[in-house]
Amino acid sequence: MKKLLLVYVFLIGVFLIYVYNYHLQASRIRTVNQEEQTLQGKIEETYVMVTFLSGIDYWKNCLKGFEDAAQALNVSVEYRGATQYDVNEQVTVLEQVIAKKPAGIAISAIDPNKLTGTINKAVEQGIPVVLFDSDALSSKAFSFLGTNNYNAGVTAAHKMAELLGKKGKVAVITLPNQLNHQQRTKGFIETIDKEYPEMEVVTVKDGKGDALASKQAALELLKQYPELSGIFVTEANGGVGVGEAVASFATAKKVKIISFDTDKRTLDMVKQGMIEATLAQGTWNMGYWSLQFLFHLHHRLTPSLPSGYPLLPAYMDTGITVVTKENVDSFYAK
Repeated sequence: MKKLLLVYVFLIGVFLIYVYNYHLQASRIRTVNQEEQTLQGKIEETYVMVTFLSGIDYWKNCLKGFEDAAQALNVSVEYRGATQYDVNEQVTVLEQVIAKKPAGIAISAIDPNKLTGTINKAVEQGIPVVLFDSDALSSKAFSFLGTNNYNAGVTAAHKMAELLGKKGKVAVITLPNQLNHQQRTKGFIETIDKEYPEMEVVTVKDGKGDALASKQAALELLKQYPELSGIFVTEANGGVGVGEAVASFATAKKVKIISFDTDKRTLDMVKQGMIEATLAQGTWNMGYWSLQFLFHLHHRLTPSLPSGYPLLPAYMDTGITVVTKENVDSFYAK
């Protein structure tokens, strides 16, 4: 009799555990479903990404992240941008976007100061704005999502020192008026100056974000500094131009090049050994989290906080990876 009673007690215990786990799992599923339903917008709700040099490959992965977030949130996105490297054109494009009163704007600022007034105009009209890739520090945008560009310059300096055995003359080709490139250049130069006494940054040149202009700048460098050992290029078009310059300059075959970003031409040159390394940014993260931030701002999903307290992180580091011949195949677009 006692044995039978123990069997009943055991079976009842198992049944109660099953019922408890069933209801716990059902509760979790309901919670997840409720959260997913909460984070859903309307398909007519439109968010806009604004860039410059809008046709270049670099923006494709940013836009892919933006679109992936839109699909998850059930909202619409548009892509607009200045076709040229022209701040006035980007201001005009941004004004046109503001006039349509979108649910939010993610913008990469061609100039850290000249876009500020227009960005502030959008925020003052109740349109959430976040910046990605290139910041405008004095604007009223809620957040900046992008590479820690100073640290990227530091990483490039250490890699260049490794390539050159910690000695030699190097140069930088950059976009001197764009904040993210200023930061990369500063990180590179300060690290070389402080940590590598047998290395010297001899000059900084403007590559204008253009392959031909950067190629010409590199050819001038190679003629002016025949002992030059390395060139750091802070953007992809310039890296391609510098690679072509070094390849065509008979006495410059040993000049080491470090570039930026992962467009196909850059990756091909890394694979061929024309560029020793390039720095890959977390561009998909920039697009994806820009839209997530904008969605939260538009729907006021951020908590009620004291006046002056930031609604979202003021800065989100989207990461960087050094790409060399050893890992280059992983960075080609699938």
